[in-house]
Amino acid sequence: MNILILGSGGREHALSWKVAQSPLLSNLYVAPGNAGTAHVGTNIDLSVSDFEGIANFCTENKVDIVVVGPEVPLVEGIHDFFDENEKTKNIHVIGPKKMGAQLEGSKKFSKEFMQRHEIPTAKYQAFTPQTLSQGLEFLETLSPPFVLKADGLAAGKGVVIPTNLEEAKSELTEMLANSKFGAASQEVVIEEFLDGIELSVFILTDGKSYKVLPTAKDYKRIGEGDKGLNTGGMGAVSPVPFADTAFLQKVEERIIAPSIEGLRKDNIEFVGFLFIGLMKVGNDPYVIEYNVRMGDPETEVVIPRIDSDLVEVFQAVGNKSLDTIDLKVSDKSVCTVMAVSGGYPESYEKSKEIIGLETITDSIPFHAGTTSKDGNIVTNGGRVIAMSSFGATKKEALEKSYASLTKIKFDKMYYRTDIGFDLE
Repeated sequence: MNILILGSGGREHALSWKVAQSPLLSNLYVAPGNAGTAHVGTNIDLSVSDFEGIANFCTENKVDIVVVGPEVPLVEGIHDFFDENEKTKNIHVIGPKKMGAQLEGSKKFSKEFMQRHEIPTAKYQAFTPQTLSQGLEFLETLSPPFVLKADGLAAGKGVVIPTNLEEAKSELTEMLANSKFGAASQEVVIEEFLDGIELSVFILTDGKSYKVLPTAKDYKRIGEGDKGLNTGGMGAVSPVPFADTAFLQKVEERIIAPSIEGLRKDNIEFVGFLFIGLMKVGNDPYVIEYNVRMGDPETEVVIPRIDSDLVEVFQAVGNKSLDTIDLKVSDKSVCTVMAVSGGYPESYEKSKEIIGLETITDSIPFHAGTTSKDGNIVTNGGRVIAMSSFGATKKEALEKSYASLTKIKFDKMYYRTDIGFDLE
């Protein structure tokens, strides 16, 4: 079985690491990959949006399965492209078609979907530059804090949560009138603020049946105690201690099952991962957002906990026989802590040599933003290494990750020392 994984981050390294363990695997390719994926597969210099190049590569190298890591190629329609191409239509693509990808590609689309299928979520309204004045009036009907979301993809940075009305009006004006997030904020969704604690639930579906993957909680802020600017994620833990059996049963009954049934009712063919960002308000779950791929850094804690052969699982997704798979999940905890470049999430420098990776024995250093240069592994992004560890408890897993982080270094390396701090 030949497999191509699209992407270059920690998510793709974690997926590659797991896929490489399968006896069913013949060849693993990663496009474009990073210095970590190069150790478990063959990196291919292709952009995730170069559909023609990807299709040609798959045809020439007899690829059986394409696993799409990031959201952009899904929203752009890579699955549709493969299905409509005579040479690639029999290749299984793990990731939804363009219509299904709108659950992440458009906040308005996803909110309308939730409303239509009675899936619990925050009250909302959507506004355009032409209806800015109505948006400003709508803000006056809400209590602070306010949640403003750019409708389109904004690389995880399109959400602002102003704490007072004046700031909220200013942000809305910036987004709609001054295109703060470019084309992504041509429309803005304003939501009521849900006061609770966040977690992420992941499912994998073949379009008919689904499997619920381990839960995770990530930490988005750059600073200790969840302060400072939003990032792509500074760490994650799995399982989530407060997501007990009773709560997860509510999630399945009120959110997961209606979401899958809603896709079926709307005739939306959806194959792949559905990542449901939840807020636990009291003891009830509400959907904050859908994503149509695995999260990052959540993948770096969820995928290691899956004991089943991931290639066998992906094969079942492609063959629409996922209901025949018994998904085995480890009862151990896995935690990851992200080492980032100095200055991130604002400006930072690249090409800093990373020293000490070969000394890591108690953790899995998933590469998030690395490349090879002159025989050395160097930084190539804001988030550089996700240090993941197993433990009998969350505390033990975190202790291993932090101990391993002291063994590596690169110029201006930074990481939070309080991942999981709110779950004691």
